[in-house]
Parts: sequence; C-alpha cells; structure tokens
Amino acid sequence: MSTQMYDSDLELLLEVLPPHIRRLLEGRGNLDSLVEIVLDLGRYPQARFESAVSDLAGEQISRDDIAHVVSRVGAFSDDNRAGIERTLHRISAIKNRTGSIIGLTCRVGRAVFGTVEIIRDVIEAGKSLLLLGPPGVGKTTILREAARVLADELAKRVVIVDTSNEIGGDGDIPHPGIGRARRMQVPSPFKQHAVMIEAVENHMPEVIVIDEIGTEAEAGAARTIAERGVQLIATAHGKTLGNLLQNPTLMDLVGGIMAVTLSDEEARRRRTQKTVLERKSPPTFNVMVEILERDRVAVYENVAEVVDRFLRGDPIAPEERTRTETGEVAIHRTEIREAENVQAEEPVLGLPQRLRRRRALRIFSYGVSRIRLERVIQAFNFPATLVSELSRADIILTLKSQEKRQPREIREAEGLGIPRYVLKSNTAVQMENFLRSIFPVEDMYDAAETSAIREAEAAVAAVLEQGRPVELAPRNSHLRRLQHLLAERHGLRTQSSGREPSRRVVFHPKDNSGREA
Repeated sequence: MSTQMYDSDLELLLEVLPPHIRRLLEGRGNLDSLVEIVLDLGRYPQARFESAVSDLAGEQISRDDIAHVVSRVGAFSDDNRAGIERTLHRISAIKNRTGSIIGLTCRVGRAVFGTVEIIRDVIEAGKSLLLLGPPGVGKTTILREAARVLADELAKRVVIVDTSNEIGGDGDIPHPGIGRARRMQVPSPFKQHAVMIEAVENHMPEVIVIDEIGTEAEAGAARTIAERGVQLIATAHGKTLGNLLQNPTLMDLVGGIMAVTLSDEEARRRRTQKTVLERKSPPTFNVMVEILERDRVAVYENVAEVVDRFLRGDPIAPEERTRTETGEVAIHRTEIREAENVQAEEPVLGLPQRLRRRRALRIFSYGVSRIRLERVIQAFNFPATLVSELSRADIILTLKSQEKRQPREIREAEGLGIPRYVLKSNTAVQMENFLRSIFPVEDMYDAAETSAIREAEAAVAAVLEQGRPVELAPRNSHLRRLQHLLAERHGLRTQSSGREPSRRVVFHPKDNSGREA
C-alpha cells in the first residue's frame, strides 16, 4: 500500500496570513511541498519547502503582520505554540524579553495514510514500541497513523496524550487523521506525566500513544503504564540506542545501566575487568525502531537482548526495512557494531567510553558558575575543558533548579543526544564531587600517581575511623602535593616530615570541637 496524503487544509493556514504574504506564496507556486512559513519582525518573509528555502520579496514583516496572524489562531500555550482548530498546522512564537511576539513559524501539518505499513506487524502484535530518530523524519506522523489503525481497523481502545496538539491538531475536536482514537490534551508540558497516569486510571485504554518522552517523571509514568499491561507507543528525545544509554534521565526506558563487580573467576571467564556494566531492569519497551529516513527504519525486536549485547560490545543486527516506490516493504538484516566493548575498562557512572578516551572532556555548563568550575578543573588537573557552544559539547552540566524549568538549551541538548548531568547546588564541592565521579583515578593519573592517591584515600579512612595520625610512604614533591589536596578535601590537617628522598606526608585528625588537632 503506497502512502496517500490527506487534504492538508492548506487553505485554512493561508487564510490566517496577511494578504500580501498570501499573494506572494500563491505566486510562488509548488505549495504541495511547502513545509513552513517564517515571519520575523523587520525581515522579509521566508517560505521553506521540502528541498529549498525561498525568500519572498515584498514588504518586511511589521508588528501589524504578526498581530494579524496571532488574532486568527488559538491561544498560545506555555510552550509558545498555537494552532488552527481541526487542523494539524502549528504556529510557534518567538518572544522578546518582555513577552511580546516578534517572530512566528507557521508549520504545515499533514496527515498521511500508509506510513505505518513499514512497522504495522510490530504495532498489531501488541508490543510496546519506542520510536527514535532526528527531527523531521516523520515520528509524529507515524504515531498519528498508528493510533488511527489501532482504533479503526483493530477496534482497540486508544488514548493519545497530546501535549502540544501535534498528533490530534488544535481545538476541542481532533483532526480526522487519528480516526476513532480518543485524545487527551495537556494543559502544560510540565504536566505530561500526570496526564499519562490519568489516562490509564480513568479511561481504561488498551493503547496509549505519546510524543516526546523527555523527563524523568515521564519515563517513570511510561514504566507504570507498561507494568499495567497497556501497550505504549511513544517517541523519545534521542536518535539512537546509544543516545538513550548516555542519557541518565531516559536510560530507564531501555532498562538502565548499573555497575556490577564480578568474582575473579567470572571476570576471567568473560575476559573483562572485574567491574562491568549490565542492564539494571526489564526495559519499558519491547521493541525499538530507529527512523533512519522517511522510508527507511531499523527495527530492534528484543530491546532487553539488544541492550545486553550493546553493553558487552557485541555486534547488533537490526532488521532494516525500506519502503519502495510501489509501497512494498523490503526487509534485510545488516550487522552493525553499535558500540565498542564498554566493559574493557572500568565504567564511570554511565559516561560513554568514547568520551572518556578523549584527551579532554568538553563540558557545556548551563546555570553553573564557569569561573568556579574552571578553578576546580585547574586545581585538581581534571582532563576537562569548558566550551561555549552546545554543538561542540560532550556533556551538558546544569543545576537541579534549571533542569526543572526545562530551558531551551536543555531541550536542545536532549535533541542532540548530549548526556545531561545535574548538580544540586552551585558550589565548588559539588563540582569537585561530580568531576571525581566522572573521572576515575586511573583515567587521570599515571601508575605512580594512582598509587599515591590510593594510599592517601586509605589513610583518610583510617584517620576518620580511628582518630589518630597516619604516616604515608615517602613520595616526591609532586605526589605529596596530590596527597595534601586529598586530605584537605576531607578537612584533615597535613604536614610533611623527613628529608629527601625519605620525605613523607602525615595526616592528622581534628579534635572534637571541630578545630584541627
């Protein structure tokens, strides 16, 4: 069955535009491939097509032009989006610092028949399905079509949790593209997880469809839904399985990761280090589909097995499916090595091995004091550097207070698949503890330095437990400095004694009043 397009209701979108912009568009022609219209204050309007971008000559956009559009669309929600009732068109606003709208993106929404045929067997099997892929490849289109097929053709009770009205369109009456599926709108993006649970508890669905799981609360709600035996069809931030496993917030969707210490015998049998990464729990989703292009997908049938193989570094063979021009689906398997052997070295809190091998980890800080963070990096010689562009970052480091707000930078990082790490407070101690958790001693120092630090760590434990001084082995001045720094971090007093080459560090406890003894 080839794909067939619904009437996109393009006329309704053109009606909300200022007359002079509509005339320019209609004179341009080729509106069947129109993707969106961009209207920015003080600039010429722009039309974006599937294969080209066209600047529309004429008048620059005025405040009256923007007001003309705003007055003819629905109210803008917390995520600065509005729509046209019973259509799939989306109007997104750009606001200035005072909250006035100074730009609009008018995106053409189209419902398409037949897009779900490429994975129809998976959907009909009743398995929970997670869709991944870059923006613009049709994830939401597949969700909409899946809801219609399950509700109309399989007569299942389907509920769509529609956070931004992208699946069912704007207004109280949903677009016919979702068939007989029911749609629950979400008053605010921050309440999406609550509406997910409400859908299960109040409306007895057999299937729940949701677009863009992106927070820990939503991931928890998804697990609750799956554990109640409801089929879940969803998309998530990230393009590949590797993106999810690098995202501390969403890795639970595919089972999560934990560090496990093996016995000597088991480590020898596996030919790995004693500490390895393993899947923590059963995945929320049974099947995962990476949408590579609009007509090409990779299907991972058993997510639990796929994650296990990924963590072992074994080759993964997804089922690659391609929709031909005649609408038929061609299937073949391809061997893909998704990851190197991540258990060849000691794992570090889920930080991917490919990042730890880089000479300096590139950190984009959001809400975290750059000056303080740079001082901590320099003081302890952490192999990390700060970058000012998110696209160049390996990880994003932010504060818990900022994460709750879900600002644009954090959402953009999720879309790029950049792992996110969160500090409770903006203190040097929090930053140091985070960096120490990311970089094990073996990654930062050579053998002599590692030995000196390990000895100092054991001495700290002994001083704190026994309350008496501990004298360390003789070291050179560089290694003694590392030991002094470690003791200071734990609030202990230190001194050096003896003459070179027998000079050594002594750790001293504090007295009961909290003063140094």
